[in-house]
Amino acid sequence: MRRMFATALSVFIMASAVVTLAQSGTPPTLATDVTAAEIQAVIKAAGSGDQEVKIIDMGRYNLGIAVLRQNARKAGAAITGLNHTKVTEVYYIISGSGTLVTGGEVGDVKPMAADNQLVTTVVGPSNNAVFRKPAQVRTVSAGDVVVIPAGVYHGWREIPDHVEYVSVRPDPEKVLPAGYINPTLKK
Repeated sequence: MRRMFATALSVFIMASAVVTLAQSGTPPTLATDVTAAEIQAVIKAAGSGDQEVKIIDMGRYNLGIAVLRQNARKAGAAITGLNHTKVTEVYYIISGSGTLVTGGEVGDVKPMAADNQLVTTVVGPSNNAVFRKPAQVRTVSAGDVVVIPAGVYHGWREIPDHVEYVSVRPDPEKVLPAGYINPTLKK
């Protein structure tokens, strides 16, 4: 499992480096590691939710690496979701499973406050909403990868036990703070 996670993360980071080389005259000169130990330390400290691990300056864009853990929830009448207007997310499910909904029709849209930590440090400008009619509903589990383009609403309908995943976030407009390192890792 750790080997599969490390391989997938390496592919994401290498793909970002190739894009940077193709777009920028001054590519980064060093690699950045995000170790399994760092990811587990952030998960342990946070318990659940969305936690940025590191945000890397890739030249013409930033790249965020985050870890998320969602705990069990039963399917309910209303499915809430959110979108990030400037940042794409690539989820790599590392453990557990759940029913993920994406795209489609939403209502009751409410922008997140500009000073909310999720906006300033984790995902950039975002909106919360309630799904009226999701475009996609599917179960995801360990080993799956999901790409959620900027602006696409996404949320969880049901999680039997938990779902834990790494999110790789290309940030072409540099709305996330380059050089950020989760405070847990600075101890």
